[in-house]
Amino acid sequence: MLARDDESALDLSFREVRERHRTKHVHRLHPYLGKFIPQLVEHFLRRNFRLGDWLLDPFAGSGTALVEANVLGLNAVGVELSAWNALIARVKLGRYDLPLLESEVRDAVAQLEGFVRGARRWPGGGAPSSSGPYLDLWLAPEARAEVLFFRTLIPRYVHGDVLRVILSRATRSARQVAHYDLARPQRPVREPYYCLKHRRICAPITSALKFLRRYALDTVRRLREFAALHTPAEAVILCADARTVGYDGWQFDGVFTSPPYVGLIDYHDQHRYAYELFPDQPDQAAGEIGSPRHGTGRAARETYVGDVATVLRRAPLRPAAHVFVVANDAHGLYPEIARRAGLELVATMHRPVLMRTERDNAQYRESVFHLRKRQ
Repeated sequence: MLARDDESALDLSFREVRERHRTKHVHRLHPYLGKFIPQLVEHFLRRNFRLGDWLLDPFAGSGTALVEANVLGLNAVGVELSAWNALIARVKLGRYDLPLLESEVRDAVAQLEGFVRGARRWPGGGAPSSSGPYLDLWLAPEARAEVLFFRTLIPRYVHGDVLRVILSRATRSARQVAHYDLARPQRPVREPYYCLKHRRICAPITSALKFLRRYALDTVRRLREFAALHTPAEAVILCADARTVGYDGWQFDGVFTSPPYVGLIDYHDQHRYAYELFPDQPDQAAGEIGSPRHGTGRAARETYVGDVATVLRRAPLRPAAHVFVVANDAHGLYPEIARRAGLELVATMHRPVLMRTERDNAQYRESVFHLRKRQ
């Protein structure tokens, strides 16, 4: 097995881990509701897998498990329904010509600064009349013009996907929302307001430039930090439905995953701005497992059990494979999911989780289910 830390001293809440370590290198490349912290992944991978093993995450999200697997020298395959989430994961795990990347990012920001200095006048006077209903509603006119201009620059550069992630992250921050409500805003903020985060009167955001500057350089720095840790292990991200995806002869030594929770997060809607910015990214929201639009009633829970069991049952596992599933099992569904998936329960570990959003520091509990194939 990989090297271990002292198990007896480890608190699975990781409450003592500082924020900068929870969000180290590429783990903070783009906001993503519902991801687990990297220390939790590292803890179980170190104790249960060997160098060169193959890991599967059939609900890959923005790629946290895949990144940690790579750092530890594990090959990994992630399956993710959301095209935008899959793109974030690919950007995190990419290998880059770092001097060229930094040059392109700096050039794009310089082009945007020139656009702003020129009173946001479009070359040839051809400004887009609309960017889409979400961006039209949530961005001030100045911010919207900056975002759309930056988007026109992306095709010029080799590292276009990195620039897409930078632009999406900046657009999220440039929305006219309260500073304490970025995760789940209810309505645009057009007037000064009392900010619960800063404890003073704050003005609504009108420009995206400062965010694009900040996140451009932060992204380069984070990719450079991860490049120093990147191992030769393979990392494959499949944008597909894990209920039907083909694994093309792969066999896995284990699974580490966190399926969507029933009725909690709309994984497409949280990035609605990105889908409007980049309409070439297909919206697969109708196929989400556990989507809030289906509710949490008996029928929704039954469908959820069947879907997650199908995903786990289809995973091509070696006989001694470890399966770790992180879930907030408030409805007590996972014993039945395991049964239908042909898995037996080895252990259940519980951990308190601090909801670290701009506004919410409440705690809830989630479980880590350690499963194996029934013999």
